[in-house]
Amino acid sequence: MRDNFISNLRLVVIKVGTSVLTSRIHPFERQAIKNIAVQICALLNKGIKVVLVSSGAIGAGMNVLGLKSRPKTLQKLQAAAAIGQSQLMKAYEEEFKDEGKIVAQVLLTREDLEDRRRYLNAKNTIFTILDYGAIPIINENDTVSAEEIKFGDNDTLASLVTNLVGADLLIILSDVEGLHKHNGKGEIIDIVKEITSQIEKLASGTTKETSMGGMATKIKAARVVTDSGIPLIIANGRREDILIRVINGERVGTLFIPKLNKMAAKKRWIAFSTRLKGSVIVDAGAKQALCEREKSLLSSGITGVEGKFEAGDIIMIKDDKGKEFARGLVNYSSAEVGKIKGAKSREIETRLGYKYYDEVIHRDNLVIV
Repeated sequence: MRDNFISNLRLVVIKVGTSVLTSRIHPFERQAIKNIAVQICALLNKGIKVVLVSSGAIGAGMNVLGLKSRPKTLQKLQAAAAIGQSQLMKAYEEEFKDEGKIVAQVLLTREDLEDRRRYLNAKNTIFTILDYGAIPIINENDTVSAEEIKFGDNDTLASLVTNLVGADLLIILSDVEGLHKHNGKGEIIDIVKEITSQIEKLASGTTKETSMGGMATKIKAARVVTDSGIPLIIANGRREDILIRVINGERVGTLFIPKLNKMAAKKRWIAFSTRLKGSVIVDAGAKQALCEREKSLLSSGITGVEGKFEAGDIIMIKDDKGKEFARGLVNYSSAEVGKIKGAKSREIETRLGYKYYDEVIHRDNLVIV
Protein backbone atom coordinates (compact mmCIF):
# COMPACT_ATOMS: atom_id res chain seq x y z
CA MET A 1 0.00 0.00 0.00
CA ARG A 2 2.86 2.41 0.73
CA ASP A 3 3.95 2.33 -2.89
CA ASN A 4 0.66 3.97 -3.83
CA PHE A 5 1.63 7.09 -1.90
CA ILE A 6 5.41 7.37 -2.27
CA SER A 7 5.89 6.54 -5.94
CA ASN A 8 6.45 9.21 -8.58
CA LEU A 9 7.35 11.82 -5.98
CA ARG A 10 8.29 15.19 -7.40
CA LEU A 11 8.28 17.45 -4.33
CA VAL A 12 8.65 16.45 -0.69
CA VAL A 13 8.58 18.54 2.48
CA ILE A 14 10.80 17.23 5.26
CA LYS A 15 10.43 18.51 8.81
CA VAL A 16 13.37 17.92 11.13
CA GLY A 17 12.52 18.23 14.80
CA THR A 18 14.75 19.64 17.50
CA SER A 19 15.02 16.17 19.03
CA VAL A 20 16.78 14.93 15.87
CA LEU A 21 19.40 17.66 16.13
CA THR A 22 19.97 17.46 19.89
CA SER A 23 20.73 14.92 22.61
CA ARG A 24 20.42 14.77 26.37
CA ILE A 25 23.98 16.00 26.75
CA HIS A 26 24.22 18.38 23.81
CA PRO A 27 21.69 20.99 22.59
CA PHE A 28 23.07 20.98 19.02
CA GLU A 29 24.76 18.11 17.19
CA ARG A 30 26.61 18.93 13.97
CA GLN A 31 26.79 15.29 12.87
CA ALA A 32 23.00 15.15 12.79
CA ILE A 33 22.98 18.09 10.35
CA LYS A 34 25.45 16.26 8.14
CA ASN A 35 23.35 13.09 8.14
CA ILE A 36 20.24 15.01 7.08
CA ALA A 37 22.13 16.88 4.34
CA VAL A 38 23.60 13.70 2.85
CA GLN A 39 20.20 12.00 2.75
CA ILE A 40 18.44 15.00 1.22
CA CYS A 41 21.08 15.16 -1.49
CA ALA A 42 20.40 11.49 -2.24
CA LEU A 43 16.74 12.41 -2.78
CA LEU A 44 17.73 15.30 -5.03
CA ASN A 45 19.83 12.92 -7.09
CA LYS A 46 16.69 10.83 -7.59
CA GLY A 47 14.99 13.86 -9.13
CA ILE A 48 12.92 14.70 -6.03
CA LYS A 49 12.81 18.35 -5.02
CA VAL A 50 12.96 18.97 -1.27
CA VAL A 51 11.74 21.76 0.99
CA LEU A 52 13.25 21.47 4.47
CA VAL A 53 11.48 22.77 7.56
CA SER A 54 14.03 22.71 10.34
CA SER A 55 13.73 23.34 14.04
CA GLY A 56 16.88 23.78 16.08
CA ALA A 57 17.52 27.53 16.18
CA ILE A 58 16.84 27.76 19.91
CA GLY A 59 18.92 24.64 20.53
CA ALA A 60 21.78 26.12 18.52
CA GLY A 61 21.47 29.34 20.51
CA MET A 62 21.53 27.38 23.74
CA ASN A 63 24.74 25.75 22.54
CA VAL A 64 26.41 29.10 21.91
CA LEU A 65 25.18 30.51 25.23
CA GLY A 66 26.09 27.39 27.20
CA LEU A 67 22.52 26.84 28.41
CA LYS A 68 21.48 23.36 29.56
CA SER A 69 17.72 23.87 29.53
CA ARG A 70 15.28 25.71 27.30
CA PRO A 71 14.75 29.35 28.38
CA LYS A 72 11.44 30.00 30.11
CA THR A 73 10.75 33.65 29.26
CA LEU A 74 9.69 34.96 25.87
CA GLN A 75 12.56 37.44 25.68
CA LYS A 76 15.18 34.77 26.37
CA LEU A 77 13.57 32.42 23.86
CA GLN A 78 13.69 35.12 21.21
CA ALA A 79 17.30 35.94 22.03
CA ALA A 80 18.33 32.28 21.88
CA ALA A 81 16.53 31.92 18.54
CA ALA A 82 18.20 35.04 17.13
CA ILE A 83 21.63 33.84 18.17
CA GLY A 84 21.02 30.26 17.06
CA GLN A 85 19.38 30.79 13.68
CA SER A 86 22.60 31.96 12.04
CA GLN A 87 24.47 29.04 13.59
CA LEU A 88 21.84 26.60 12.32
CA MET A 89 22.00 27.99 8.79
CA LYS A 90 25.79 28.07 8.82
CA ALA A 91 25.83 24.37 9.70
CA TYR A 92 23.37 23.49 6.94
CA GLU A 93 25.19 25.69 4.42
CA GLU A 94 28.54 24.04 5.11
CA GLU A 95 27.21 20.47 5.06
CA PHE A 96 25.23 20.97 1.84
CA LYS A 97 28.20 22.75 0.26
CA ASP A 98 30.25 19.62 0.89
CA GLU A 99 27.64 17.79 -1.23
CA GLY A 100 27.77 20.42 -3.98
CA LYS A 101 24.43 22.03 -3.10
CA ILE A 102 23.35 25.50 -2.04
CA VAL A 103 20.71 26.47 0.50
CA ALA A 104 18.36 29.40 1.04
CA GLN A 105 16.93 30.63 4.34
CA VAL A 106 13.19 31.36 4.47
CA LEU A 107 11.76 32.70 7.74
CA LEU A 108 7.98 32.80 7.99
CA THR A 109 5.41 34.09 10.45
CA ARG A 110 1.79 33.08 10.71
CA GLU A 111 0.81 36.40 9.17
CA ASP A 112 2.78 35.54 6.04
CA LEU A 113 0.49 32.58 5.49
CA GLU A 114 -2.76 34.32 6.45
CA ASP A 115 -2.48 37.25 4.05
CA ARG A 116 -3.30 36.00 0.54
CA ARG A 117 -0.79 38.28 -1.21
CA ARG A 118 2.06 37.41 1.16
CA TYR A 119 1.07 33.75 0.95
CA LEU A 120 1.40 33.74 -2.83
CA ASN A 121 4.65 35.71 -2.66
CA ALA A 122 6.14 33.15 -0.26
CA LYS A 123 5.00 30.36 -2.56
CA ASN A 124 6.53 31.97 -5.63
CA THR A 125 9.80 32.63 -3.82
CA ILE A 126 10.11 29.03 -2.66
CA PHE A 127 9.45 27.70 -6.16
CA THR A 128 12.04 30.09 -7.60
CA ILE A 129 14.59 28.81 -5.08
CA LEU A 130 13.77 25.26 -6.15
CA ASP A 131 14.11 26.22 -9.82
CA TYR A 132 17.65 27.39 -9.05
CA GLY A 133 18.39 23.91 -7.72
CA ALA A 134 18.75 25.15 -4.13
CA ILE A 135 17.19 23.77 -0.95
CA PRO A 136 14.80 26.15 0.85
CA ILE A 137 15.32 25.81 4.60
CA ILE A 138 12.28 27.16 6.41
CA ASN A 139 11.84 28.05 10.04
CA GLU A 140 9.45 30.12 12.10
CA ASN A 141 10.71 33.67 12.51
CA ASP A 142 10.94 33.19 16.26
CA THR A 143 12.51 36.55 17.02
CA VAL A 144 9.39 38.45 15.93
CA SER A 145 6.63 35.83 16.09
CA ALA A 146 5.78 35.90 19.78
CA GLU A 147 2.60 33.88 19.46
CA GLU A 148 4.33 31.04 17.59
CA ILE A 149 7.05 30.70 20.22
CA LYS A 150 4.52 30.75 23.03
CA PHE A 151 1.86 28.49 21.53
CA GLY A 152 3.08 27.14 18.20
CA ASP A 153 5.33 24.46 16.82
CA ASN A 154 7.13 23.55 13.62
CA ASP A 155 4.90 20.53 12.99
CA THR A 156 2.10 22.98 12.30
CA LEU A 157 4.42 25.15 10.22
CA ALA A 158 5.49 22.10 8.19
CA SER A 159 1.89 21.15 7.47
CA LEU A 160 1.09 24.67 6.28
CA VAL A 161 4.23 24.79 4.13
CA THR A 162 3.25 21.42 2.64
CA ASN A 163 -0.09 22.90 1.66
CA LEU A 164 1.59 26.09 0.46
CA VAL A 165 3.77 24.28 -2.08
CA GLY A 166 1.30 21.47 -2.81
CA ALA A 167 3.88 18.79 -1.99
CA ASP A 168 3.40 15.11 -2.76
CA LEU A 169 4.46 13.99 0.72
CA LEU A 170 5.32 15.39 4.17
CA ILE A 171 7.89 13.51 6.25
CA ILE A 172 8.16 14.48 9.92
CA LEU A 173 11.38 13.30 11.53
CA SER A 174 11.45 13.09 15.31
CA ASP A 175 12.99 10.85 17.98
CA VAL A 176 10.07 8.38 17.92
CA GLU A 177 9.55 5.44 15.58
CA GLY A 178 6.00 6.50 14.76
CA LEU A 179 2.60 6.41 16.42
CA HIS A 180 2.38 3.72 19.10
CA LYS A 181 -0.75 1.66 19.66
CA HIS A 182 -0.81 2.37 23.39
CA ASN A 183 -0.09 6.00 24.34
CA GLY A 184 3.57 6.11 23.47
CA LYS A 185 4.22 2.44 24.14
CA GLY A 186 3.89 -0.88 22.39
CA GLU A 187 3.80 -1.71 18.69
CA ILE A 188 4.05 1.00 16.05
CA ILE A 189 0.98 1.57 13.88
CA ASP A 190 2.07 1.00 10.30
CA ILE A 191 -0.77 2.82 8.52
CA VAL A 192 -3.46 5.22 9.73
CA LYS A 193 -6.35 5.29 7.28
CA GLU A 194 -8.39 7.88 9.17
CA ILE A 195 -7.63 10.23 12.06
CA THR A 196 -10.36 9.30 14.51
CA SER A 197 -10.83 10.41 18.10
CA GLN A 198 -9.19 7.14 19.13
CA ILE A 199 -6.09 7.99 17.09
CA GLU A 200 -5.98 11.43 18.69
CA LYS A 201 -6.12 9.88 22.16
CA LEU A 202 -3.00 7.86 21.36
CA ALA A 203 -1.02 11.07 21.00
CA SER A 204 0.77 11.71 24.26
CA GLY A 205 2.52 15.05 24.67
CA THR A 206 6.20 15.24 25.49
CA THR A 207 8.24 17.89 27.20
CA LYS A 208 11.94 18.23 26.42
CA GLU A 209 14.61 20.60 27.63
CA THR A 210 15.30 21.86 24.10
CA SER A 211 11.97 21.55 22.28
CA MET A 212 8.21 21.89 22.41
CA GLY A 213 5.37 19.79 21.06
CA GLY A 214 4.93 16.04 20.91
CA MET A 215 2.83 13.50 19.10
CA ALA A 216 -0.31 15.61 19.52
CA THR A 217 1.09 18.35 17.27
CA LYS A 218 2.11 15.73 14.72
CA ILE A 219 -1.41 14.30 14.62
CA LYS A 220 -2.73 17.83 14.13
CA ALA A 221 -0.31 18.29 11.25
CA ALA A 222 -1.38 14.94 9.81
CA ARG A 223 -5.00 16.03 9.85
CA VAL A 224 -4.19 19.24 7.97
CA VAL A 225 -2.25 17.59 5.15
CA THR A 226 -4.34 14.44 4.80
CA ASP A 227 -7.54 16.51 4.66
CA SER A 228 -5.83 18.35 1.80
CA GLY A 229 -5.14 15.08 0.00
CA ILE A 230 -1.44 14.76 0.89
CA PRO A 231 0.11 11.78 2.75
CA LEU A 232 2.33 12.13 5.81
CA ILE A 233 4.91 9.84 7.40
CA ILE A 234 6.21 10.17 10.96
CA ALA A 235 9.57 8.41 11.45
CA ASN A 236 12.65 8.37 13.66
CA GLY A 237 15.15 10.86 12.27
CA ARG A 238 17.97 9.29 14.25
CA ARG A 239 17.77 6.00 12.36
CA GLU A 240 20.46 5.49 9.75
CA ASP A 241 19.38 6.51 6.22
CA ILE A 242 15.80 6.95 7.38
CA LEU A 243 14.83 9.26 4.50
CA ILE A 244 16.21 6.83 1.93
CA ARG A 245 14.34 3.97 3.57
CA VAL A 246 11.08 5.95 3.57
CA ILE A 247 11.41 6.88 -0.10
CA ASN A 248 12.31 3.30 -0.98
CA GLY A 249 9.02 2.12 0.50
CA GLU A 250 10.32 0.33 3.58
CA ARG A 251 7.81 -0.14 6.38
CA VAL A 252 9.31 2.40 8.75
CA GLY A 253 7.38 4.95 10.75
CA THR A 254 3.64 5.56 10.50
CA LEU A 255 1.97 6.47 7.22
CA PHE A 256 -1.15 8.63 7.35
CA ILE A 257 -3.25 8.07 4.26
CA PRO A 258 -4.78 11.17 2.64
CA LYS A 259 -8.30 11.74 1.48
CA LEU A 260 -8.91 10.70 -2.11
CA ASN A 261 -8.72 13.99 -3.96
CA LYS A 262 -6.00 16.59 -3.54
CA MET A 263 -7.56 19.91 -2.62
CA ALA A 264 -7.06 22.87 -4.96
CA ALA A 265 -4.36 25.34 -3.90
CA LYS A 266 -6.67 28.21 -3.04
CA LYS A 267 -8.96 25.95 -1.04
CA ARG A 268 -5.98 24.64 0.95
CA TRP A 269 -5.26 28.24 1.93
CA ILE A 270 -8.89 28.86 2.90
CA ALA A 271 -9.18 25.65 4.89
CA PHE A 272 -5.94 25.68 6.87
CA SER A 273 -3.69 28.73 6.50
CA THR A 274 -5.89 31.45 7.94
CA ARG A 275 -7.37 32.14 11.34
CA LEU A 276 -11.14 32.34 11.36
CA LYS A 277 -12.69 35.73 12.12
CA GLY A 278 -16.29 34.75 12.84
CA SER A 279 -19.10 32.52 11.66
CA VAL A 280 -22.55 32.30 10.13
CA ILE A 281 -25.26 29.82 11.05
CA VAL A 282 -27.31 28.28 8.25
CA ASP A 283 -30.49 26.23 8.03
CA ALA A 284 -30.73 22.58 7.00
CA GLY A 285 -31.59 23.43 3.42
CA ALA A 286 -28.51 25.57 2.99
CA LYS A 287 -26.28 22.90 4.53
CA GLN A 288 -27.63 20.31 2.14
CA ALA A 289 -27.10 22.64 -0.83
CA LEU A 290 -23.48 23.27 0.17
CA CYS A 291 -22.54 19.70 1.04
CA GLU A 292 -24.51 17.64 -1.45
CA ARG A 293 -25.09 19.94 -4.42
CA GLU A 294 -21.88 22.00 -4.21
CA LYS A 295 -23.74 25.31 -4.28
CA SER A 296 -22.65 28.76 -3.10
CA LEU A 297 -23.86 30.15 0.23
CA LEU A 298 -26.75 32.57 -0.29
CA SER A 299 -28.15 35.02 2.20
CA SER A 300 -31.51 33.27 2.21
CA GLY A 301 -30.06 30.25 4.02
CA ILE A 302 -28.36 32.22 6.80
CA THR A 303 -30.12 32.36 10.17
CA GLY A 304 -27.45 33.91 12.38
CA VAL A 305 -24.11 35.72 12.58
CA GLU A 306 -21.37 35.32 15.20
CA GLY A 307 -18.33 37.52 15.77
CA LYS A 308 -17.08 40.50 13.83
CA PHE A 309 -15.60 40.11 10.36
CA GLU A 310 -15.03 42.13 7.21
CA ALA A 311 -15.48 41.28 3.54
CA GLY A 312 -12.52 39.13 2.46
CA ASP A 313 -12.11 37.41 5.84
CA ILE A 314 -12.30 33.65 6.27
CA ILE A 315 -15.23 32.54 8.42
CA MET A 316 -16.83 29.33 9.66
CA ILE A 317 -20.16 28.04 8.43
CA LYS A 318 -22.15 26.24 11.13
CA ASP A 319 -25.33 24.19 11.00
CA ASP A 320 -28.40 24.81 13.18
CA LYS A 321 -26.77 22.76 15.98
CA GLY A 322 -23.74 25.02 16.08
CA LYS A 323 -21.34 22.52 14.46
CA GLU A 324 -18.87 23.82 11.89
CA PHE A 325 -19.05 21.96 8.59
CA ALA A 326 -17.48 24.45 6.16
CA ARG A 327 -15.48 27.63 5.92
CA GLY A 328 -14.99 30.22 3.23
CA LEU A 329 -14.01 33.68 2.09
CA VAL A 330 -16.95 35.96 2.78
CA ASN A 331 -18.13 38.70 0.42
CA TYR A 332 -19.86 40.84 3.05
CA SER A 333 -19.04 42.07 6.56
CA SER A 334 -20.74 40.69 9.67
CA ALA A 335 -22.82 43.87 9.91
CA GLU A 336 -23.96 43.48 6.32
CA VAL A 337 -24.71 39.77 6.69
CA GLY A 338 -26.76 40.60 9.77
CA LYS A 339 -28.96 42.85 7.64
CA ILE A 340 -29.39 40.47 4.69
CA LYS A 341 -29.66 37.10 6.49
CA GLY A 342 -32.78 35.26 5.38
CA ALA A 343 -33.20 37.52 2.36
CA LYS A 344 -33.26 36.39 -1.25
CA SER A 345 -30.39 37.56 -3.43
CA ARG A 346 -32.63 39.99 -5.31
CA GLU A 347 -33.48 41.66 -1.98
CA ILE A 348 -29.88 42.41 -0.97
CA GLU A 349 -29.73 45.78 -2.71
CA THR A 350 -33.01 46.84 -1.11
CA ARG A 351 -31.75 46.01 2.38
CA LEU A 352 -28.24 47.43 1.99
CA GLY A 353 -28.70 50.10 -0.64
CA TYR A 354 -26.11 48.30 -2.79
CA LYS A 355 -25.12 44.79 -3.81
CA TYR A 356 -21.59 43.52 -4.35
CA TYR A 357 -22.40 39.87 -5.02
CA ASP A 358 -25.38 37.54 -5.20
CA GLU A 359 -23.49 35.08 -2.98
CA VAL A 360 -22.36 35.62 0.60
CA ILE A 361 -19.67 32.99 -0.06
CA HIS A 362 -19.05 31.78 -3.61
CA ARG A 363 -18.58 28.06 -4.12
CA ASP A 364 -15.06 28.60 -5.48
CA ASN A 365 -14.11 30.21 -2.14
CA LEU A 366 -15.78 27.60 0.08
CA VAL A 367 -14.41 24.40 1.59
CA ILE A 368 -16.33 21.60 3.32
CA VAL A 369 -14.38 20.48 6.41
